[in-house]
Amino acid sequence: MLQKIGQLVGVAALAGVLVAALALPAVGGVGITARNVATNFLNMPSELETPPPPQRSVIYDNDGDVIAEIYDKNRELVELDSMAPVMQDAIVAMEDSSFYEHGGIDISGTFRAALRTLSGDTEGGSSITQQYVKNVLVESATSQAEQEEARETSIARKVRELRYALSIEQRMSKKEILEGYLNIAYFGDGAYGVESAAKHFFDKSASDLSLEEAATLAGTVRYPYLYNPDANPDAATNRRNVVLDRMAKNDMISSEKAEKAKQTELELDVTEPSNGCMPSDQPFFCDYVVQEIEKNDRFGENETERARWLRTAGLEIHTTLDGDMQQAAQDAVDEWVPRKNESKKVGAEILIEPGTGEIRAMAQSRDYGPDEGKLGQTSVNFATDASRGGSNGFQAGSTFKAFTLAAALDKGKGFSTSFDSPGRTTVNGQRNCEGGKLAPWPVKNSSESDGGQHDMISGTQGSVNTYFAQLQKDVGLCNVIKMAEKLGVHRADGQSFDNPQTQGNNSFTLGSEEVSPLTVANAYATFASGGTRCEPQAISSITDQQAGETIKIDNECERAIDKDVADGVSHLLQQTFDGGTTDGMEIGRPAAAKTGTTDGAASAWFAGFTPNLAGTVFVGDPRGPQQYPLRDVTLGGEHYNQIYGATVPGPIWRDTMEKATEELPEEDFPPAPDKFTSASADNQASPTSNEGSVPDVVGRPEEDAVTALEEAGFEANVSGTRISSSEEEGTVAAVNPDPGTGLPDGATVNVFLSDGSGDAAGGDPQPGRTPGTVPAEFPPPRGGNR
Repeated sequence: MLQKIGQLVGVAALAGVLVAALALPAVGGVGITARNVATNFLNMPSELETPPPPQRSVIYDNDGDVIAEIYDKNRELVELDSMAPVMQDAIVAMEDSSFYEHGGIDISGTFRAALRTLSGDTEGGSSITQQYVKNVLVESATSQAEQEEARETSIARKVRELRYALSIEQRMSKKEILEGYLNIAYFGDGAYGVESAAKHFFDKSASDLSLEEAATLAGTVRYPYLYNPDANPDAATNRRNVVLDRMAKNDMISSEKAEKAKQTELELDVTEPSNGCMPSDQPFFCDYVVQEIEKNDRFGENETERARWLRTAGLEIHTTLDGDMQQAAQDAVDEWVPRKNESKKVGAEILIEPGTGEIRAMAQSRDYGPDEGKLGQTSVNFATDASRGGSNGFQAGSTFKAFTLAAALDKGKGFSTSFDSPGRTTVNGQRNCEGGKLAPWPVKNSSESDGGQHDMISGTQGSVNTYFAQLQKDVGLCNVIKMAEKLGVHRADGQSFDNPQTQGNNSFTLGSEEVSPLTVANAYATFASGGTRCEPQAISSITDQQAGETIKIDNECERAIDKDVADGVSHLLQQTFDGGTTDGMEIGRPAAAKTGTTDGAASAWFAGFTPNLAGTVFVGDPRGPQQYPLRDVTLGGEHYNQIYGATVPGPIWRDTMEKATEELPEEDFPPAPDKFTSASADNQASPTSNEGSVPDVVGRPEEDAVTALEEAGFEANVSGTRISSSEEEGTVAAVNPDPGTGLPDGATVNVFLSDGSGDAAGGDPQPGRTPGTVPAEFPPPRGGNR
């Protein structure tokens, strides 16, 4: 009943204000404006949407611990019951003592405010409901024009607020209005809403505020800068005392209690707001999560809209990060590559769960910050691609040999596929995926590799470059590239492996392409999962508090390669711990791994996995690996003449994985598939030295045959003399030497076309010549190195 009476009184007050406006002399345009406003009042829209005000979003790890808070305004919404009653009383006493009696309009205050507004003063006189309306209009403005309209100095703005205030009072309870106001009001020093203000100034929740603290906060809202208790403690104390007197006058507290509270010192416990990724303990993962939201059109039409959603919607962003694994990775990276090392080298590590793609850790040996010139500081996330805040990538070295193994197994090659692999050799005749022939490729073993006869197992154990160069040639460069792409491998700069500028890369198997650790780790996780490739995933769900919905982020997985191929690669990479390049990096459970050291020691890598966790470590120089190689380097007090994959990246991986897998069940890898170990495995293409087998092109058109021979590394010499053959006229009748013959790269293969006179063409063979035979006088093949 009292509220209804209050609403009627409010309407009467409004009428009084409008009459006063109409009675004002028409000086300049003021009188005309006032009359227009009054005339149109009843036609004004009265329904005001009251969406939740902008609030901070919080990023959590997979245990629910806070990683970071992201916001435009530091605000945390709480219910009225979570605000101390003394805080509610203090704000009512100071801002609108008749709040519970009126219908949205303070009669005398509104009339006085209208007169003051006409003289250019928009402050004072507004009820809590009116102030709430103004804040809603300001916070919900989506354009500069709407912002200006919500803040303009005019009686039109005041009348709009009055119209909305009356409507708000009719559809919202006093408690709802007070809750909305205390959540939306600005309390100064970047704190919006009483909960954030309580935490900022007193390091406690609004539910725990004392009388003195509540009075201090209530005193700030009229002039937040002037009464900022941290910046202006004397003014804030005086203002607090005014609030206490008001509370006593309104019988909210006794005069004695007010006087006692006024005698207390202003005791602050200011906590600085933690906004953004820089204050986070996991800043680079935080940045990756932000990039994932801002770059994904699932979360908004454009990047600006997505960024605003992230910073205003009060999102609860739950991620895949494992706090213990992250700590293990960060500790290991910091120990082996200290953040402020004078050599300016950087270490980065990523951990991914096989079968889900979920990122468990993302660490690097740098502080997060914008000053790239400051030692040990960067805003570049070296663990990921350029499109997600990373770099343009680094050459990954011999970690790419695993992709060549996968391509070879996929083509039916067995573990016993062998080559004579000397310390140096030259590979000829490779072609890119466009069919372009690449220049001869001189390749040599590194100092840690032994030459000689090698098969897949020994070649992998010793990381023998000349073996893998020949295996790539045997399988086909394009097939190796396509295998890597199946595994999700791509350049960090977004360019194609087989782009027109490079026309393919002879040394692809040696990791001469620039990639990110995230890409390599995810590819190795595909081997660990038995061939199931998943998109790297950092976010598991997002709860939008404003929209009242939860977005579940499902794992995006698909079978990329045959399970036998994945298991075969896993078996081969396990052998590196048995006297191979990863010897000494054991972690006390089954593991598979590969080192990587690029040409000239530009960068060093270590990639490995257990059946349930994959990790990759990169060490290099962000200023330019080729210009600043890993030679004559001191890290953590240890001097290295040259850093290899096993000297620094390996120990980082080992130390990390030992701790990161402690809570994971120990699992064995599947046994090596029989088809790769049995005598029936296809090992026919196992020439000695730098030899290849002449392909069988009989019966193929001339152009196709020449292309096939050149792809195999040979020169094709098409004879002008056609021979009798059962093959169709113009197709290949025979080659010299015969198909399957081992020849050195660059050797000439003679090609003879059919004249169509054989049985297949309906004619008879020429006298004295067997169909399809090569003329005896034709010279033997030439060229090539044995």
